[in-house]
Parts: sequence; structure tokens; C-alpha cells
Amino acid sequence: MPTTESADNDQLFVLTAVLLTPAQFPSVLGDDYPEVCAGLGLEPYAEGYGLVLGQDGDGARWTVVTEDVSLVACAIAAWDCGMEYDLSPDENSIVGALPGWPLALAVAAPGVPQPHDPEPQEGDPAPLAPPDAGEWGPAQRRLGADEIAMQWAAWREQVEGDSTFAEPGDEAHKGVRRVLEEARGYVNDPPPAGRVRSSFAAGEARTLRVDGPGWSMVARTDDIAFVLLDEEPGEVHPVGRGPELPGLLSSLDELAARPV
Repeated sequence: MPTTESADNDQLFVLTAVLLTPAQFPSVLGDDYPEVCAGLGLEPYAEGYGLVLGQDGDGARWTVVTEDVSLVACAIAAWDCGMEYDLSPDENSIVGALPGWPLALAVAAPGVPQPHDPEPQEGDPAPLAPPDAGEWGPAQRRLGADEIAMQWAAWREQVEGDSTFAEPGDEAHKGVRRVLEEARGYVNDPPPAGRVRSSFAAGEARTLRVDGPGWSMVARTDDIAFVLLDEEPGEVHPVGRGPELPGLLSSLDELAARPV
């Protein structure tokens, strides 16, 4: 986490920040970029936003939305390298300040009261709160897909030499077949922005993250895929390459949103 900084004139003590763009957004909040924006009351502009999470001098939780995506990206990169970065968006770039936090944080600003939602004012939206990921459902399914993407080597090793791969036409895996059919449909009828995202992987490969109603898929363009389903709590289905998967992944990568 970044060092806590005092940000703008309103004395927001910044705890962390995240990007909200078609290619990069907190997956736990939705299956695609417009869905996440709608949950925050924002217009799904292609340029995206930065979300700055912090506390005011009374300890209240606030999420400041800025259009200065580059500034937030620089801050995140610096923090990831263990460097300090005073994230202070220009007030002209600030879209608004939303009460609450959309994500769970395990940190707090020193020297101020413990995090709490601000006192509601007439006309204010309800405070943001993290999705309930305690029980298996869409939020936890998407978090599971995030984990596979981040720990690909470990998950891949678990199925090395495994003979229980699901295949595109395998009747025994109707859920997986449905996912692959819906993902194939994205190629001809592109889905909302962010449902297909592509990021760097080892070598010349790409990591694909594909989401849809009730399912998530994580894949490497040079390897296999993993499918998670809302209706099968905690289950992860590896999908073998076979004759169809390579072409599907290549087509999905072509239409995927990519980080700038």
C-alpha cells in the first residue's frame, strides 16, 4: 500500500487508488466497464477514471473520482515500486467525491478517527460499500478468476498431465460448453467494453480475462483456459487447447481492451 499522504485542500488522506478504464478496473465490482461505472453512478467514458480512496480529517471514507487517469497510473506504479508519491489530483480534473469506499481496505490514515461513512447530507447518494464476497457468487467468482490470472504458473502446474480437461464439445461439461459458445459469440457481436481484456504474459503470449453472465474465463493465448461458473461454487474447470480453443483465444485477443 502507498504511504498515506495529505492530498488536496479538503485534506483527504489518500490510502490507495485504482484505475477504472475499459482495460483495467476492479473485477469484483462487475463483469464489464459499463456495469462498474453504473454501480458508481458514472458515465462509461472511453478515457476512464482514477478512483482515489481516502479519509477526511474526521476519518470519514471518501472516493474521489478524477479524470486524470495518467496521474493515478503514475502513482500506482510508484507505490508498486515502494516509492512515495503525493497523489493530489487537480481540482479541475475531479468529477466528484462519493461517500464510502467501493473496495474493502485493511488500512487507515494515522492520527484521524477510524474509517466510517460520512454523515449523510440531503440529496447525497448512499455510501459506497464493497460487494459481499463472503459467499460464492459473481463477486467471489470474479475474484477467483483474478487469483488464477495472478498465480497462473501455480494453477497451471496443478493440471499438468491431467486427463480431466474439458473440451469445447464435451457433453459432460455443459456449463463449460455454454461459456465457450458465449465467448465465441463475442467475436461476431462484440460485448460491452471490458468483458474481454488482454494483458501481458510471458514471452509473446497474452493473458485473457473474459467475463459474461454467470461465468469468468482466464486463458493464455499460447496455452489452456480456466472457467469458473456461478452455479458451481469453488469449482475451476481447465479447458484443453484442442482444435478450437487456440483460434477462439486469438480472435478474442484481437477485440480485447488493452492497457495503454
